[in-house]
Amino acid sequence: MSYADQLFKDMCRDIIDNGTSTEGEKVRPVWEDGSPAHTIKKFCVVNRYDLSKEFPALTLRRTGIKSCTDELLWIWQKKSNNIKDLSSHIWDSWADENGSIGKAYGYQMQVKHAYREGMMDQVDRVIYDLKHNPYSRRIMTNIYVHQDLHEMNLYPCAYSMTFNVTQEAGCDKMTLNGILNQRSNDVLTANNWNVCQYSVLLHMLAQVCDMKVGEFVHVIADAHIYDRHVALVEELLTREPLPAPTLWLNPEIKDFYDFTTDDIRLDHYETHPQIKNIPVAV
Repeated sequence: MSYADQLFKDMCRDIIDNGTSTEGEKVRPVWEDGSPAHTIKKFCVVNRYDLSKEFPALTLRRTGIKSCTDELLWIWQKKSNNIKDLSSHIWDSWADENGSIGKAYGYQMQVKHAYREGMMDQVDRVIYDLKHNPYSRRIMTNIYVHQDLHEMNLYPCAYSMTFNVTQEAGCDKMTLNGILNQRSNDVLTANNWNVCQYSVLLHMLAQVCDMKVGEFVHVIADAHIYDRHVALVEELLTREPLPAPTLWLNPEIKDFYDFTTDDIRLDHYETHPQIKNIPVAV
């Protein structure tokens, strides 16, 4: 059975049973009817996934792998901050009349910085170091840039990736591991979406850098379940995990910038019915 499902169930059970309610506190997000969107939350949830053993897509409900990969590529490959470059409508609520979300996400990825090796943006720096200096302890990205926060339509939730390469004795390939730091995570709507996104990213980078994937670690400062989501999560907790799917990534792609959503799929992906009409707090 899927390890990711069991980990998700344990996390949700812990949040509901042992979390802290924000009811009565002043909160930023509101529901569509204007009422405050309160949560039950846990501080500093850390989840580890061994990508060499399985791909961590939930089977309790379906995660749209192509849609979440499209958003990942929008940020990391297209380095865009305009929803017109995105296939889905998940960012529509935060875009202005021109489609821009301000100096957020992809905008920060395409800003070039001066290094001894020349001018590079954050993505190119990561790829350069993985290929030329893989054992560096400085391979990371950060899009939570304080001087630009006032020009972001939404502060970054998943804001930093740290990459770490290991070499196992007797193994001909190095192993790529990664840590995603996230300040806030809506567990029902976004948790597995983010897990799948950055697991795909590790697979993509490992392939183009001639490595194999290792661990993906997800660190969440504020892991929360919204008050109107609790009943939906309880329904998920009654479901039994199914076998984990298998990730297929087009083996012909050797350049990160050549990947498209057509180069990825989940094989043998059986899931329980999708939960529809999930209310979203904005």
